[in-house]
Amino acid sequence: MPEEADSGPRRRLRLPHRRTTRALLAAVLICTATLGWSVAGALTYPGDDSTAARLAGWAREHRLGPVVDKLENIKYDLDPPKVGGALPADALARMQQAAVPPRAHGARTALHTPIRPLVTPALDGEGVYRALAADRNGVPIVQGTYVRPDASHTSYEAAVARIDAGHVRFQLHPGVREPGGSFSVPPTIPKGSRTGLVATWNGGFKVSDGGSHGGFYLDGRTVGTLRDGAASEVFYRDGSLRIGVWGRDVRMTGDVVGVRQCLELMVDGGQVVPGIGIDSKWGATDQSRMFVERSGVGVTAEGDIIMVVGQALSARTLAELMQRAGAVRAMPLDMNRAWPSFMSYDGTRDPANPKPTNILDFENPPGRYYTTATRDFVAVYAR
Repeated sequence: MPEEADSGPRRRLRLPHRRTTRALLAAVLICTATLGWSVAGALTYPGDDSTAARLAGWAREHRLGPVVDKLENIKYDLDPPKVGGALPADALARMQQAAVPPRAHGARTALHTPIRPLVTPALDGEGVYRALAADRNGVPIVQGTYVRPDASHTSYEAAVARIDAGHVRFQLHPGVREPGGSFSVPPTIPKGSRTGLVATWNGGFKVSDGGSHGGFYLDGRTVGTLRDGAASEVFYRDGSLRIGVWGRDVRMTGDVVGVRQCLELMVDGGQVVPGIGIDSKWGATDQSRMFVERSGVGVTAEGDIIMVVGQALSARTLAELMQRAGAVRAMPLDMNRAWPSFMSYDGTRDPANPKPTNILDFENPPGRYYTTATRDFVAVYAR
């Protein structure tokens, strides 16, 4: 009898505990399901981003950027870029192609003056321009060259492209996830819109999470905030492109159709900016000093566009290379293997569907902008 008398209170005491346990279990299951649904969405959204890029992007979108940065720092410390050594055979062959006299393009074969290499002695073809894309008359309006990025990282290449701005028009494209939203300009270069295409390149740090420290403007719509002082690519109704400081060199006018801002100028007045050594300007923690894949874009005194991508560049060496290539104003774009890119296009065989070629081998294939792009990019067409 005493045991039976005690059993009732014990059962009553257990009930709240069981209810709490069930409630906690239900909350855990809901959170797990929500997390799984969110991650699954990141792994299956349109585009050809790698799994690693998708997961890193998801983490940054969910305020886990510092975790991603820390993991990238650890990975870099465990496997830093090689110091010294020679270029791989394929990279050397690519560089040496410029040592062969270019095939005649009609009556004009004008190529730009070679870039003075950063490493001496120079290799055959190093810093020597070759034609990457031509207009309908055979004039090389996109030219490119290769150099080693510095005297320490001699087994890596950086590529420089120079675009004759007077013979092309520029178009800013959105990505489906960056900046996201709906625009009349598509997040791809669809069939029927490729005739005359000669080049494309990537956008910059993300606008949607504030990483770019600036905004994105297209179709009369702004994502983020167009910030005074921000380095800006500015696209005009006549197809021209200007690069400069927002509020100083460039500003909103009735002729502006697109703006892409990212951080601050790395080159200004033809000189590398004094703040190039300030880590907080160019990436989280010590990432500005890492020798990783980076890209940047600039403008010469003549108005031509300089685009640089490299396999092992720091913020400083990217800036120095853009300045050496002739940029009087230049800005950073994106970094790490998934995002930098520059493609030229050859419409010789099929003008309506020109063949894309990566100037350097990165994670994404050369046809990345023929499919749905997750991030914004720039397309260049011959006039």
